[in-house]
Amino acid sequence: MRTLQSITLMASTVSTGLVAGLLFAYACSVMPGLGRSSDRTLVEAMQNINRAIINPWFLLPFVGSLPLIILAAVLAWRGHGRSALPWILAGLALYLVAFLITRGINIPLNDRLDRAGDPAGIADLSATRANFEDRWVTWNIVRTVVHTAAFACLAWALVLYAPNAARSGAAAHQHVTPPTAAGAR
Repeated sequence: MRTLQSITLMASTVSTGLVAGLLFAYACSVMPGLGRSSDRTLVEAMQNINRAIINPWFLLPFVGSLPLIILAAVLAWRGHGRSALPWILAGLALYLVAFLITRGINIPLNDRLDRAGDPAGIADLSATRANFEDRWVTWNIVRTVVHTAAFACLAWALVLYAPNAARSGAAAHQHVTPPTAAGAR
């Protein structure tokens, strides 16, 4: 049980960190770089990026973090991680908020941009960009901060959990040596 609990908490922390890092990269480099580009370049690049990101390398941590965090909370509740449980639950709540921002705002904006069609055939690329860029960038920054806070909570939960796991693991491996005949006198 301790091994599963440790692996689950570590995996949920790492997967949450991966998502936070990806979104941070968009906030710090991808979108500022595209912001300096032409309307056609931004629209075309984001359409291509939004199609390319739907792959297992992204979806596994993005979608997989939720069940991992939930399992980490259940195992902490039932196991040796009670001191970490409030931080795991905070990480879960924050991850859920960021997930809902992505599903409710960023993905619909991506879909609307995709429905605009081939940039070569869009009559008003400037309006298409304006209807996408500022709102998408703003909400990406919000979800980046929230994902990063979720990661920080899970990392702190891991710090709190580690001594308990080590202490309970050491206690399980200790054994009492029966007294010898010489020691029994």
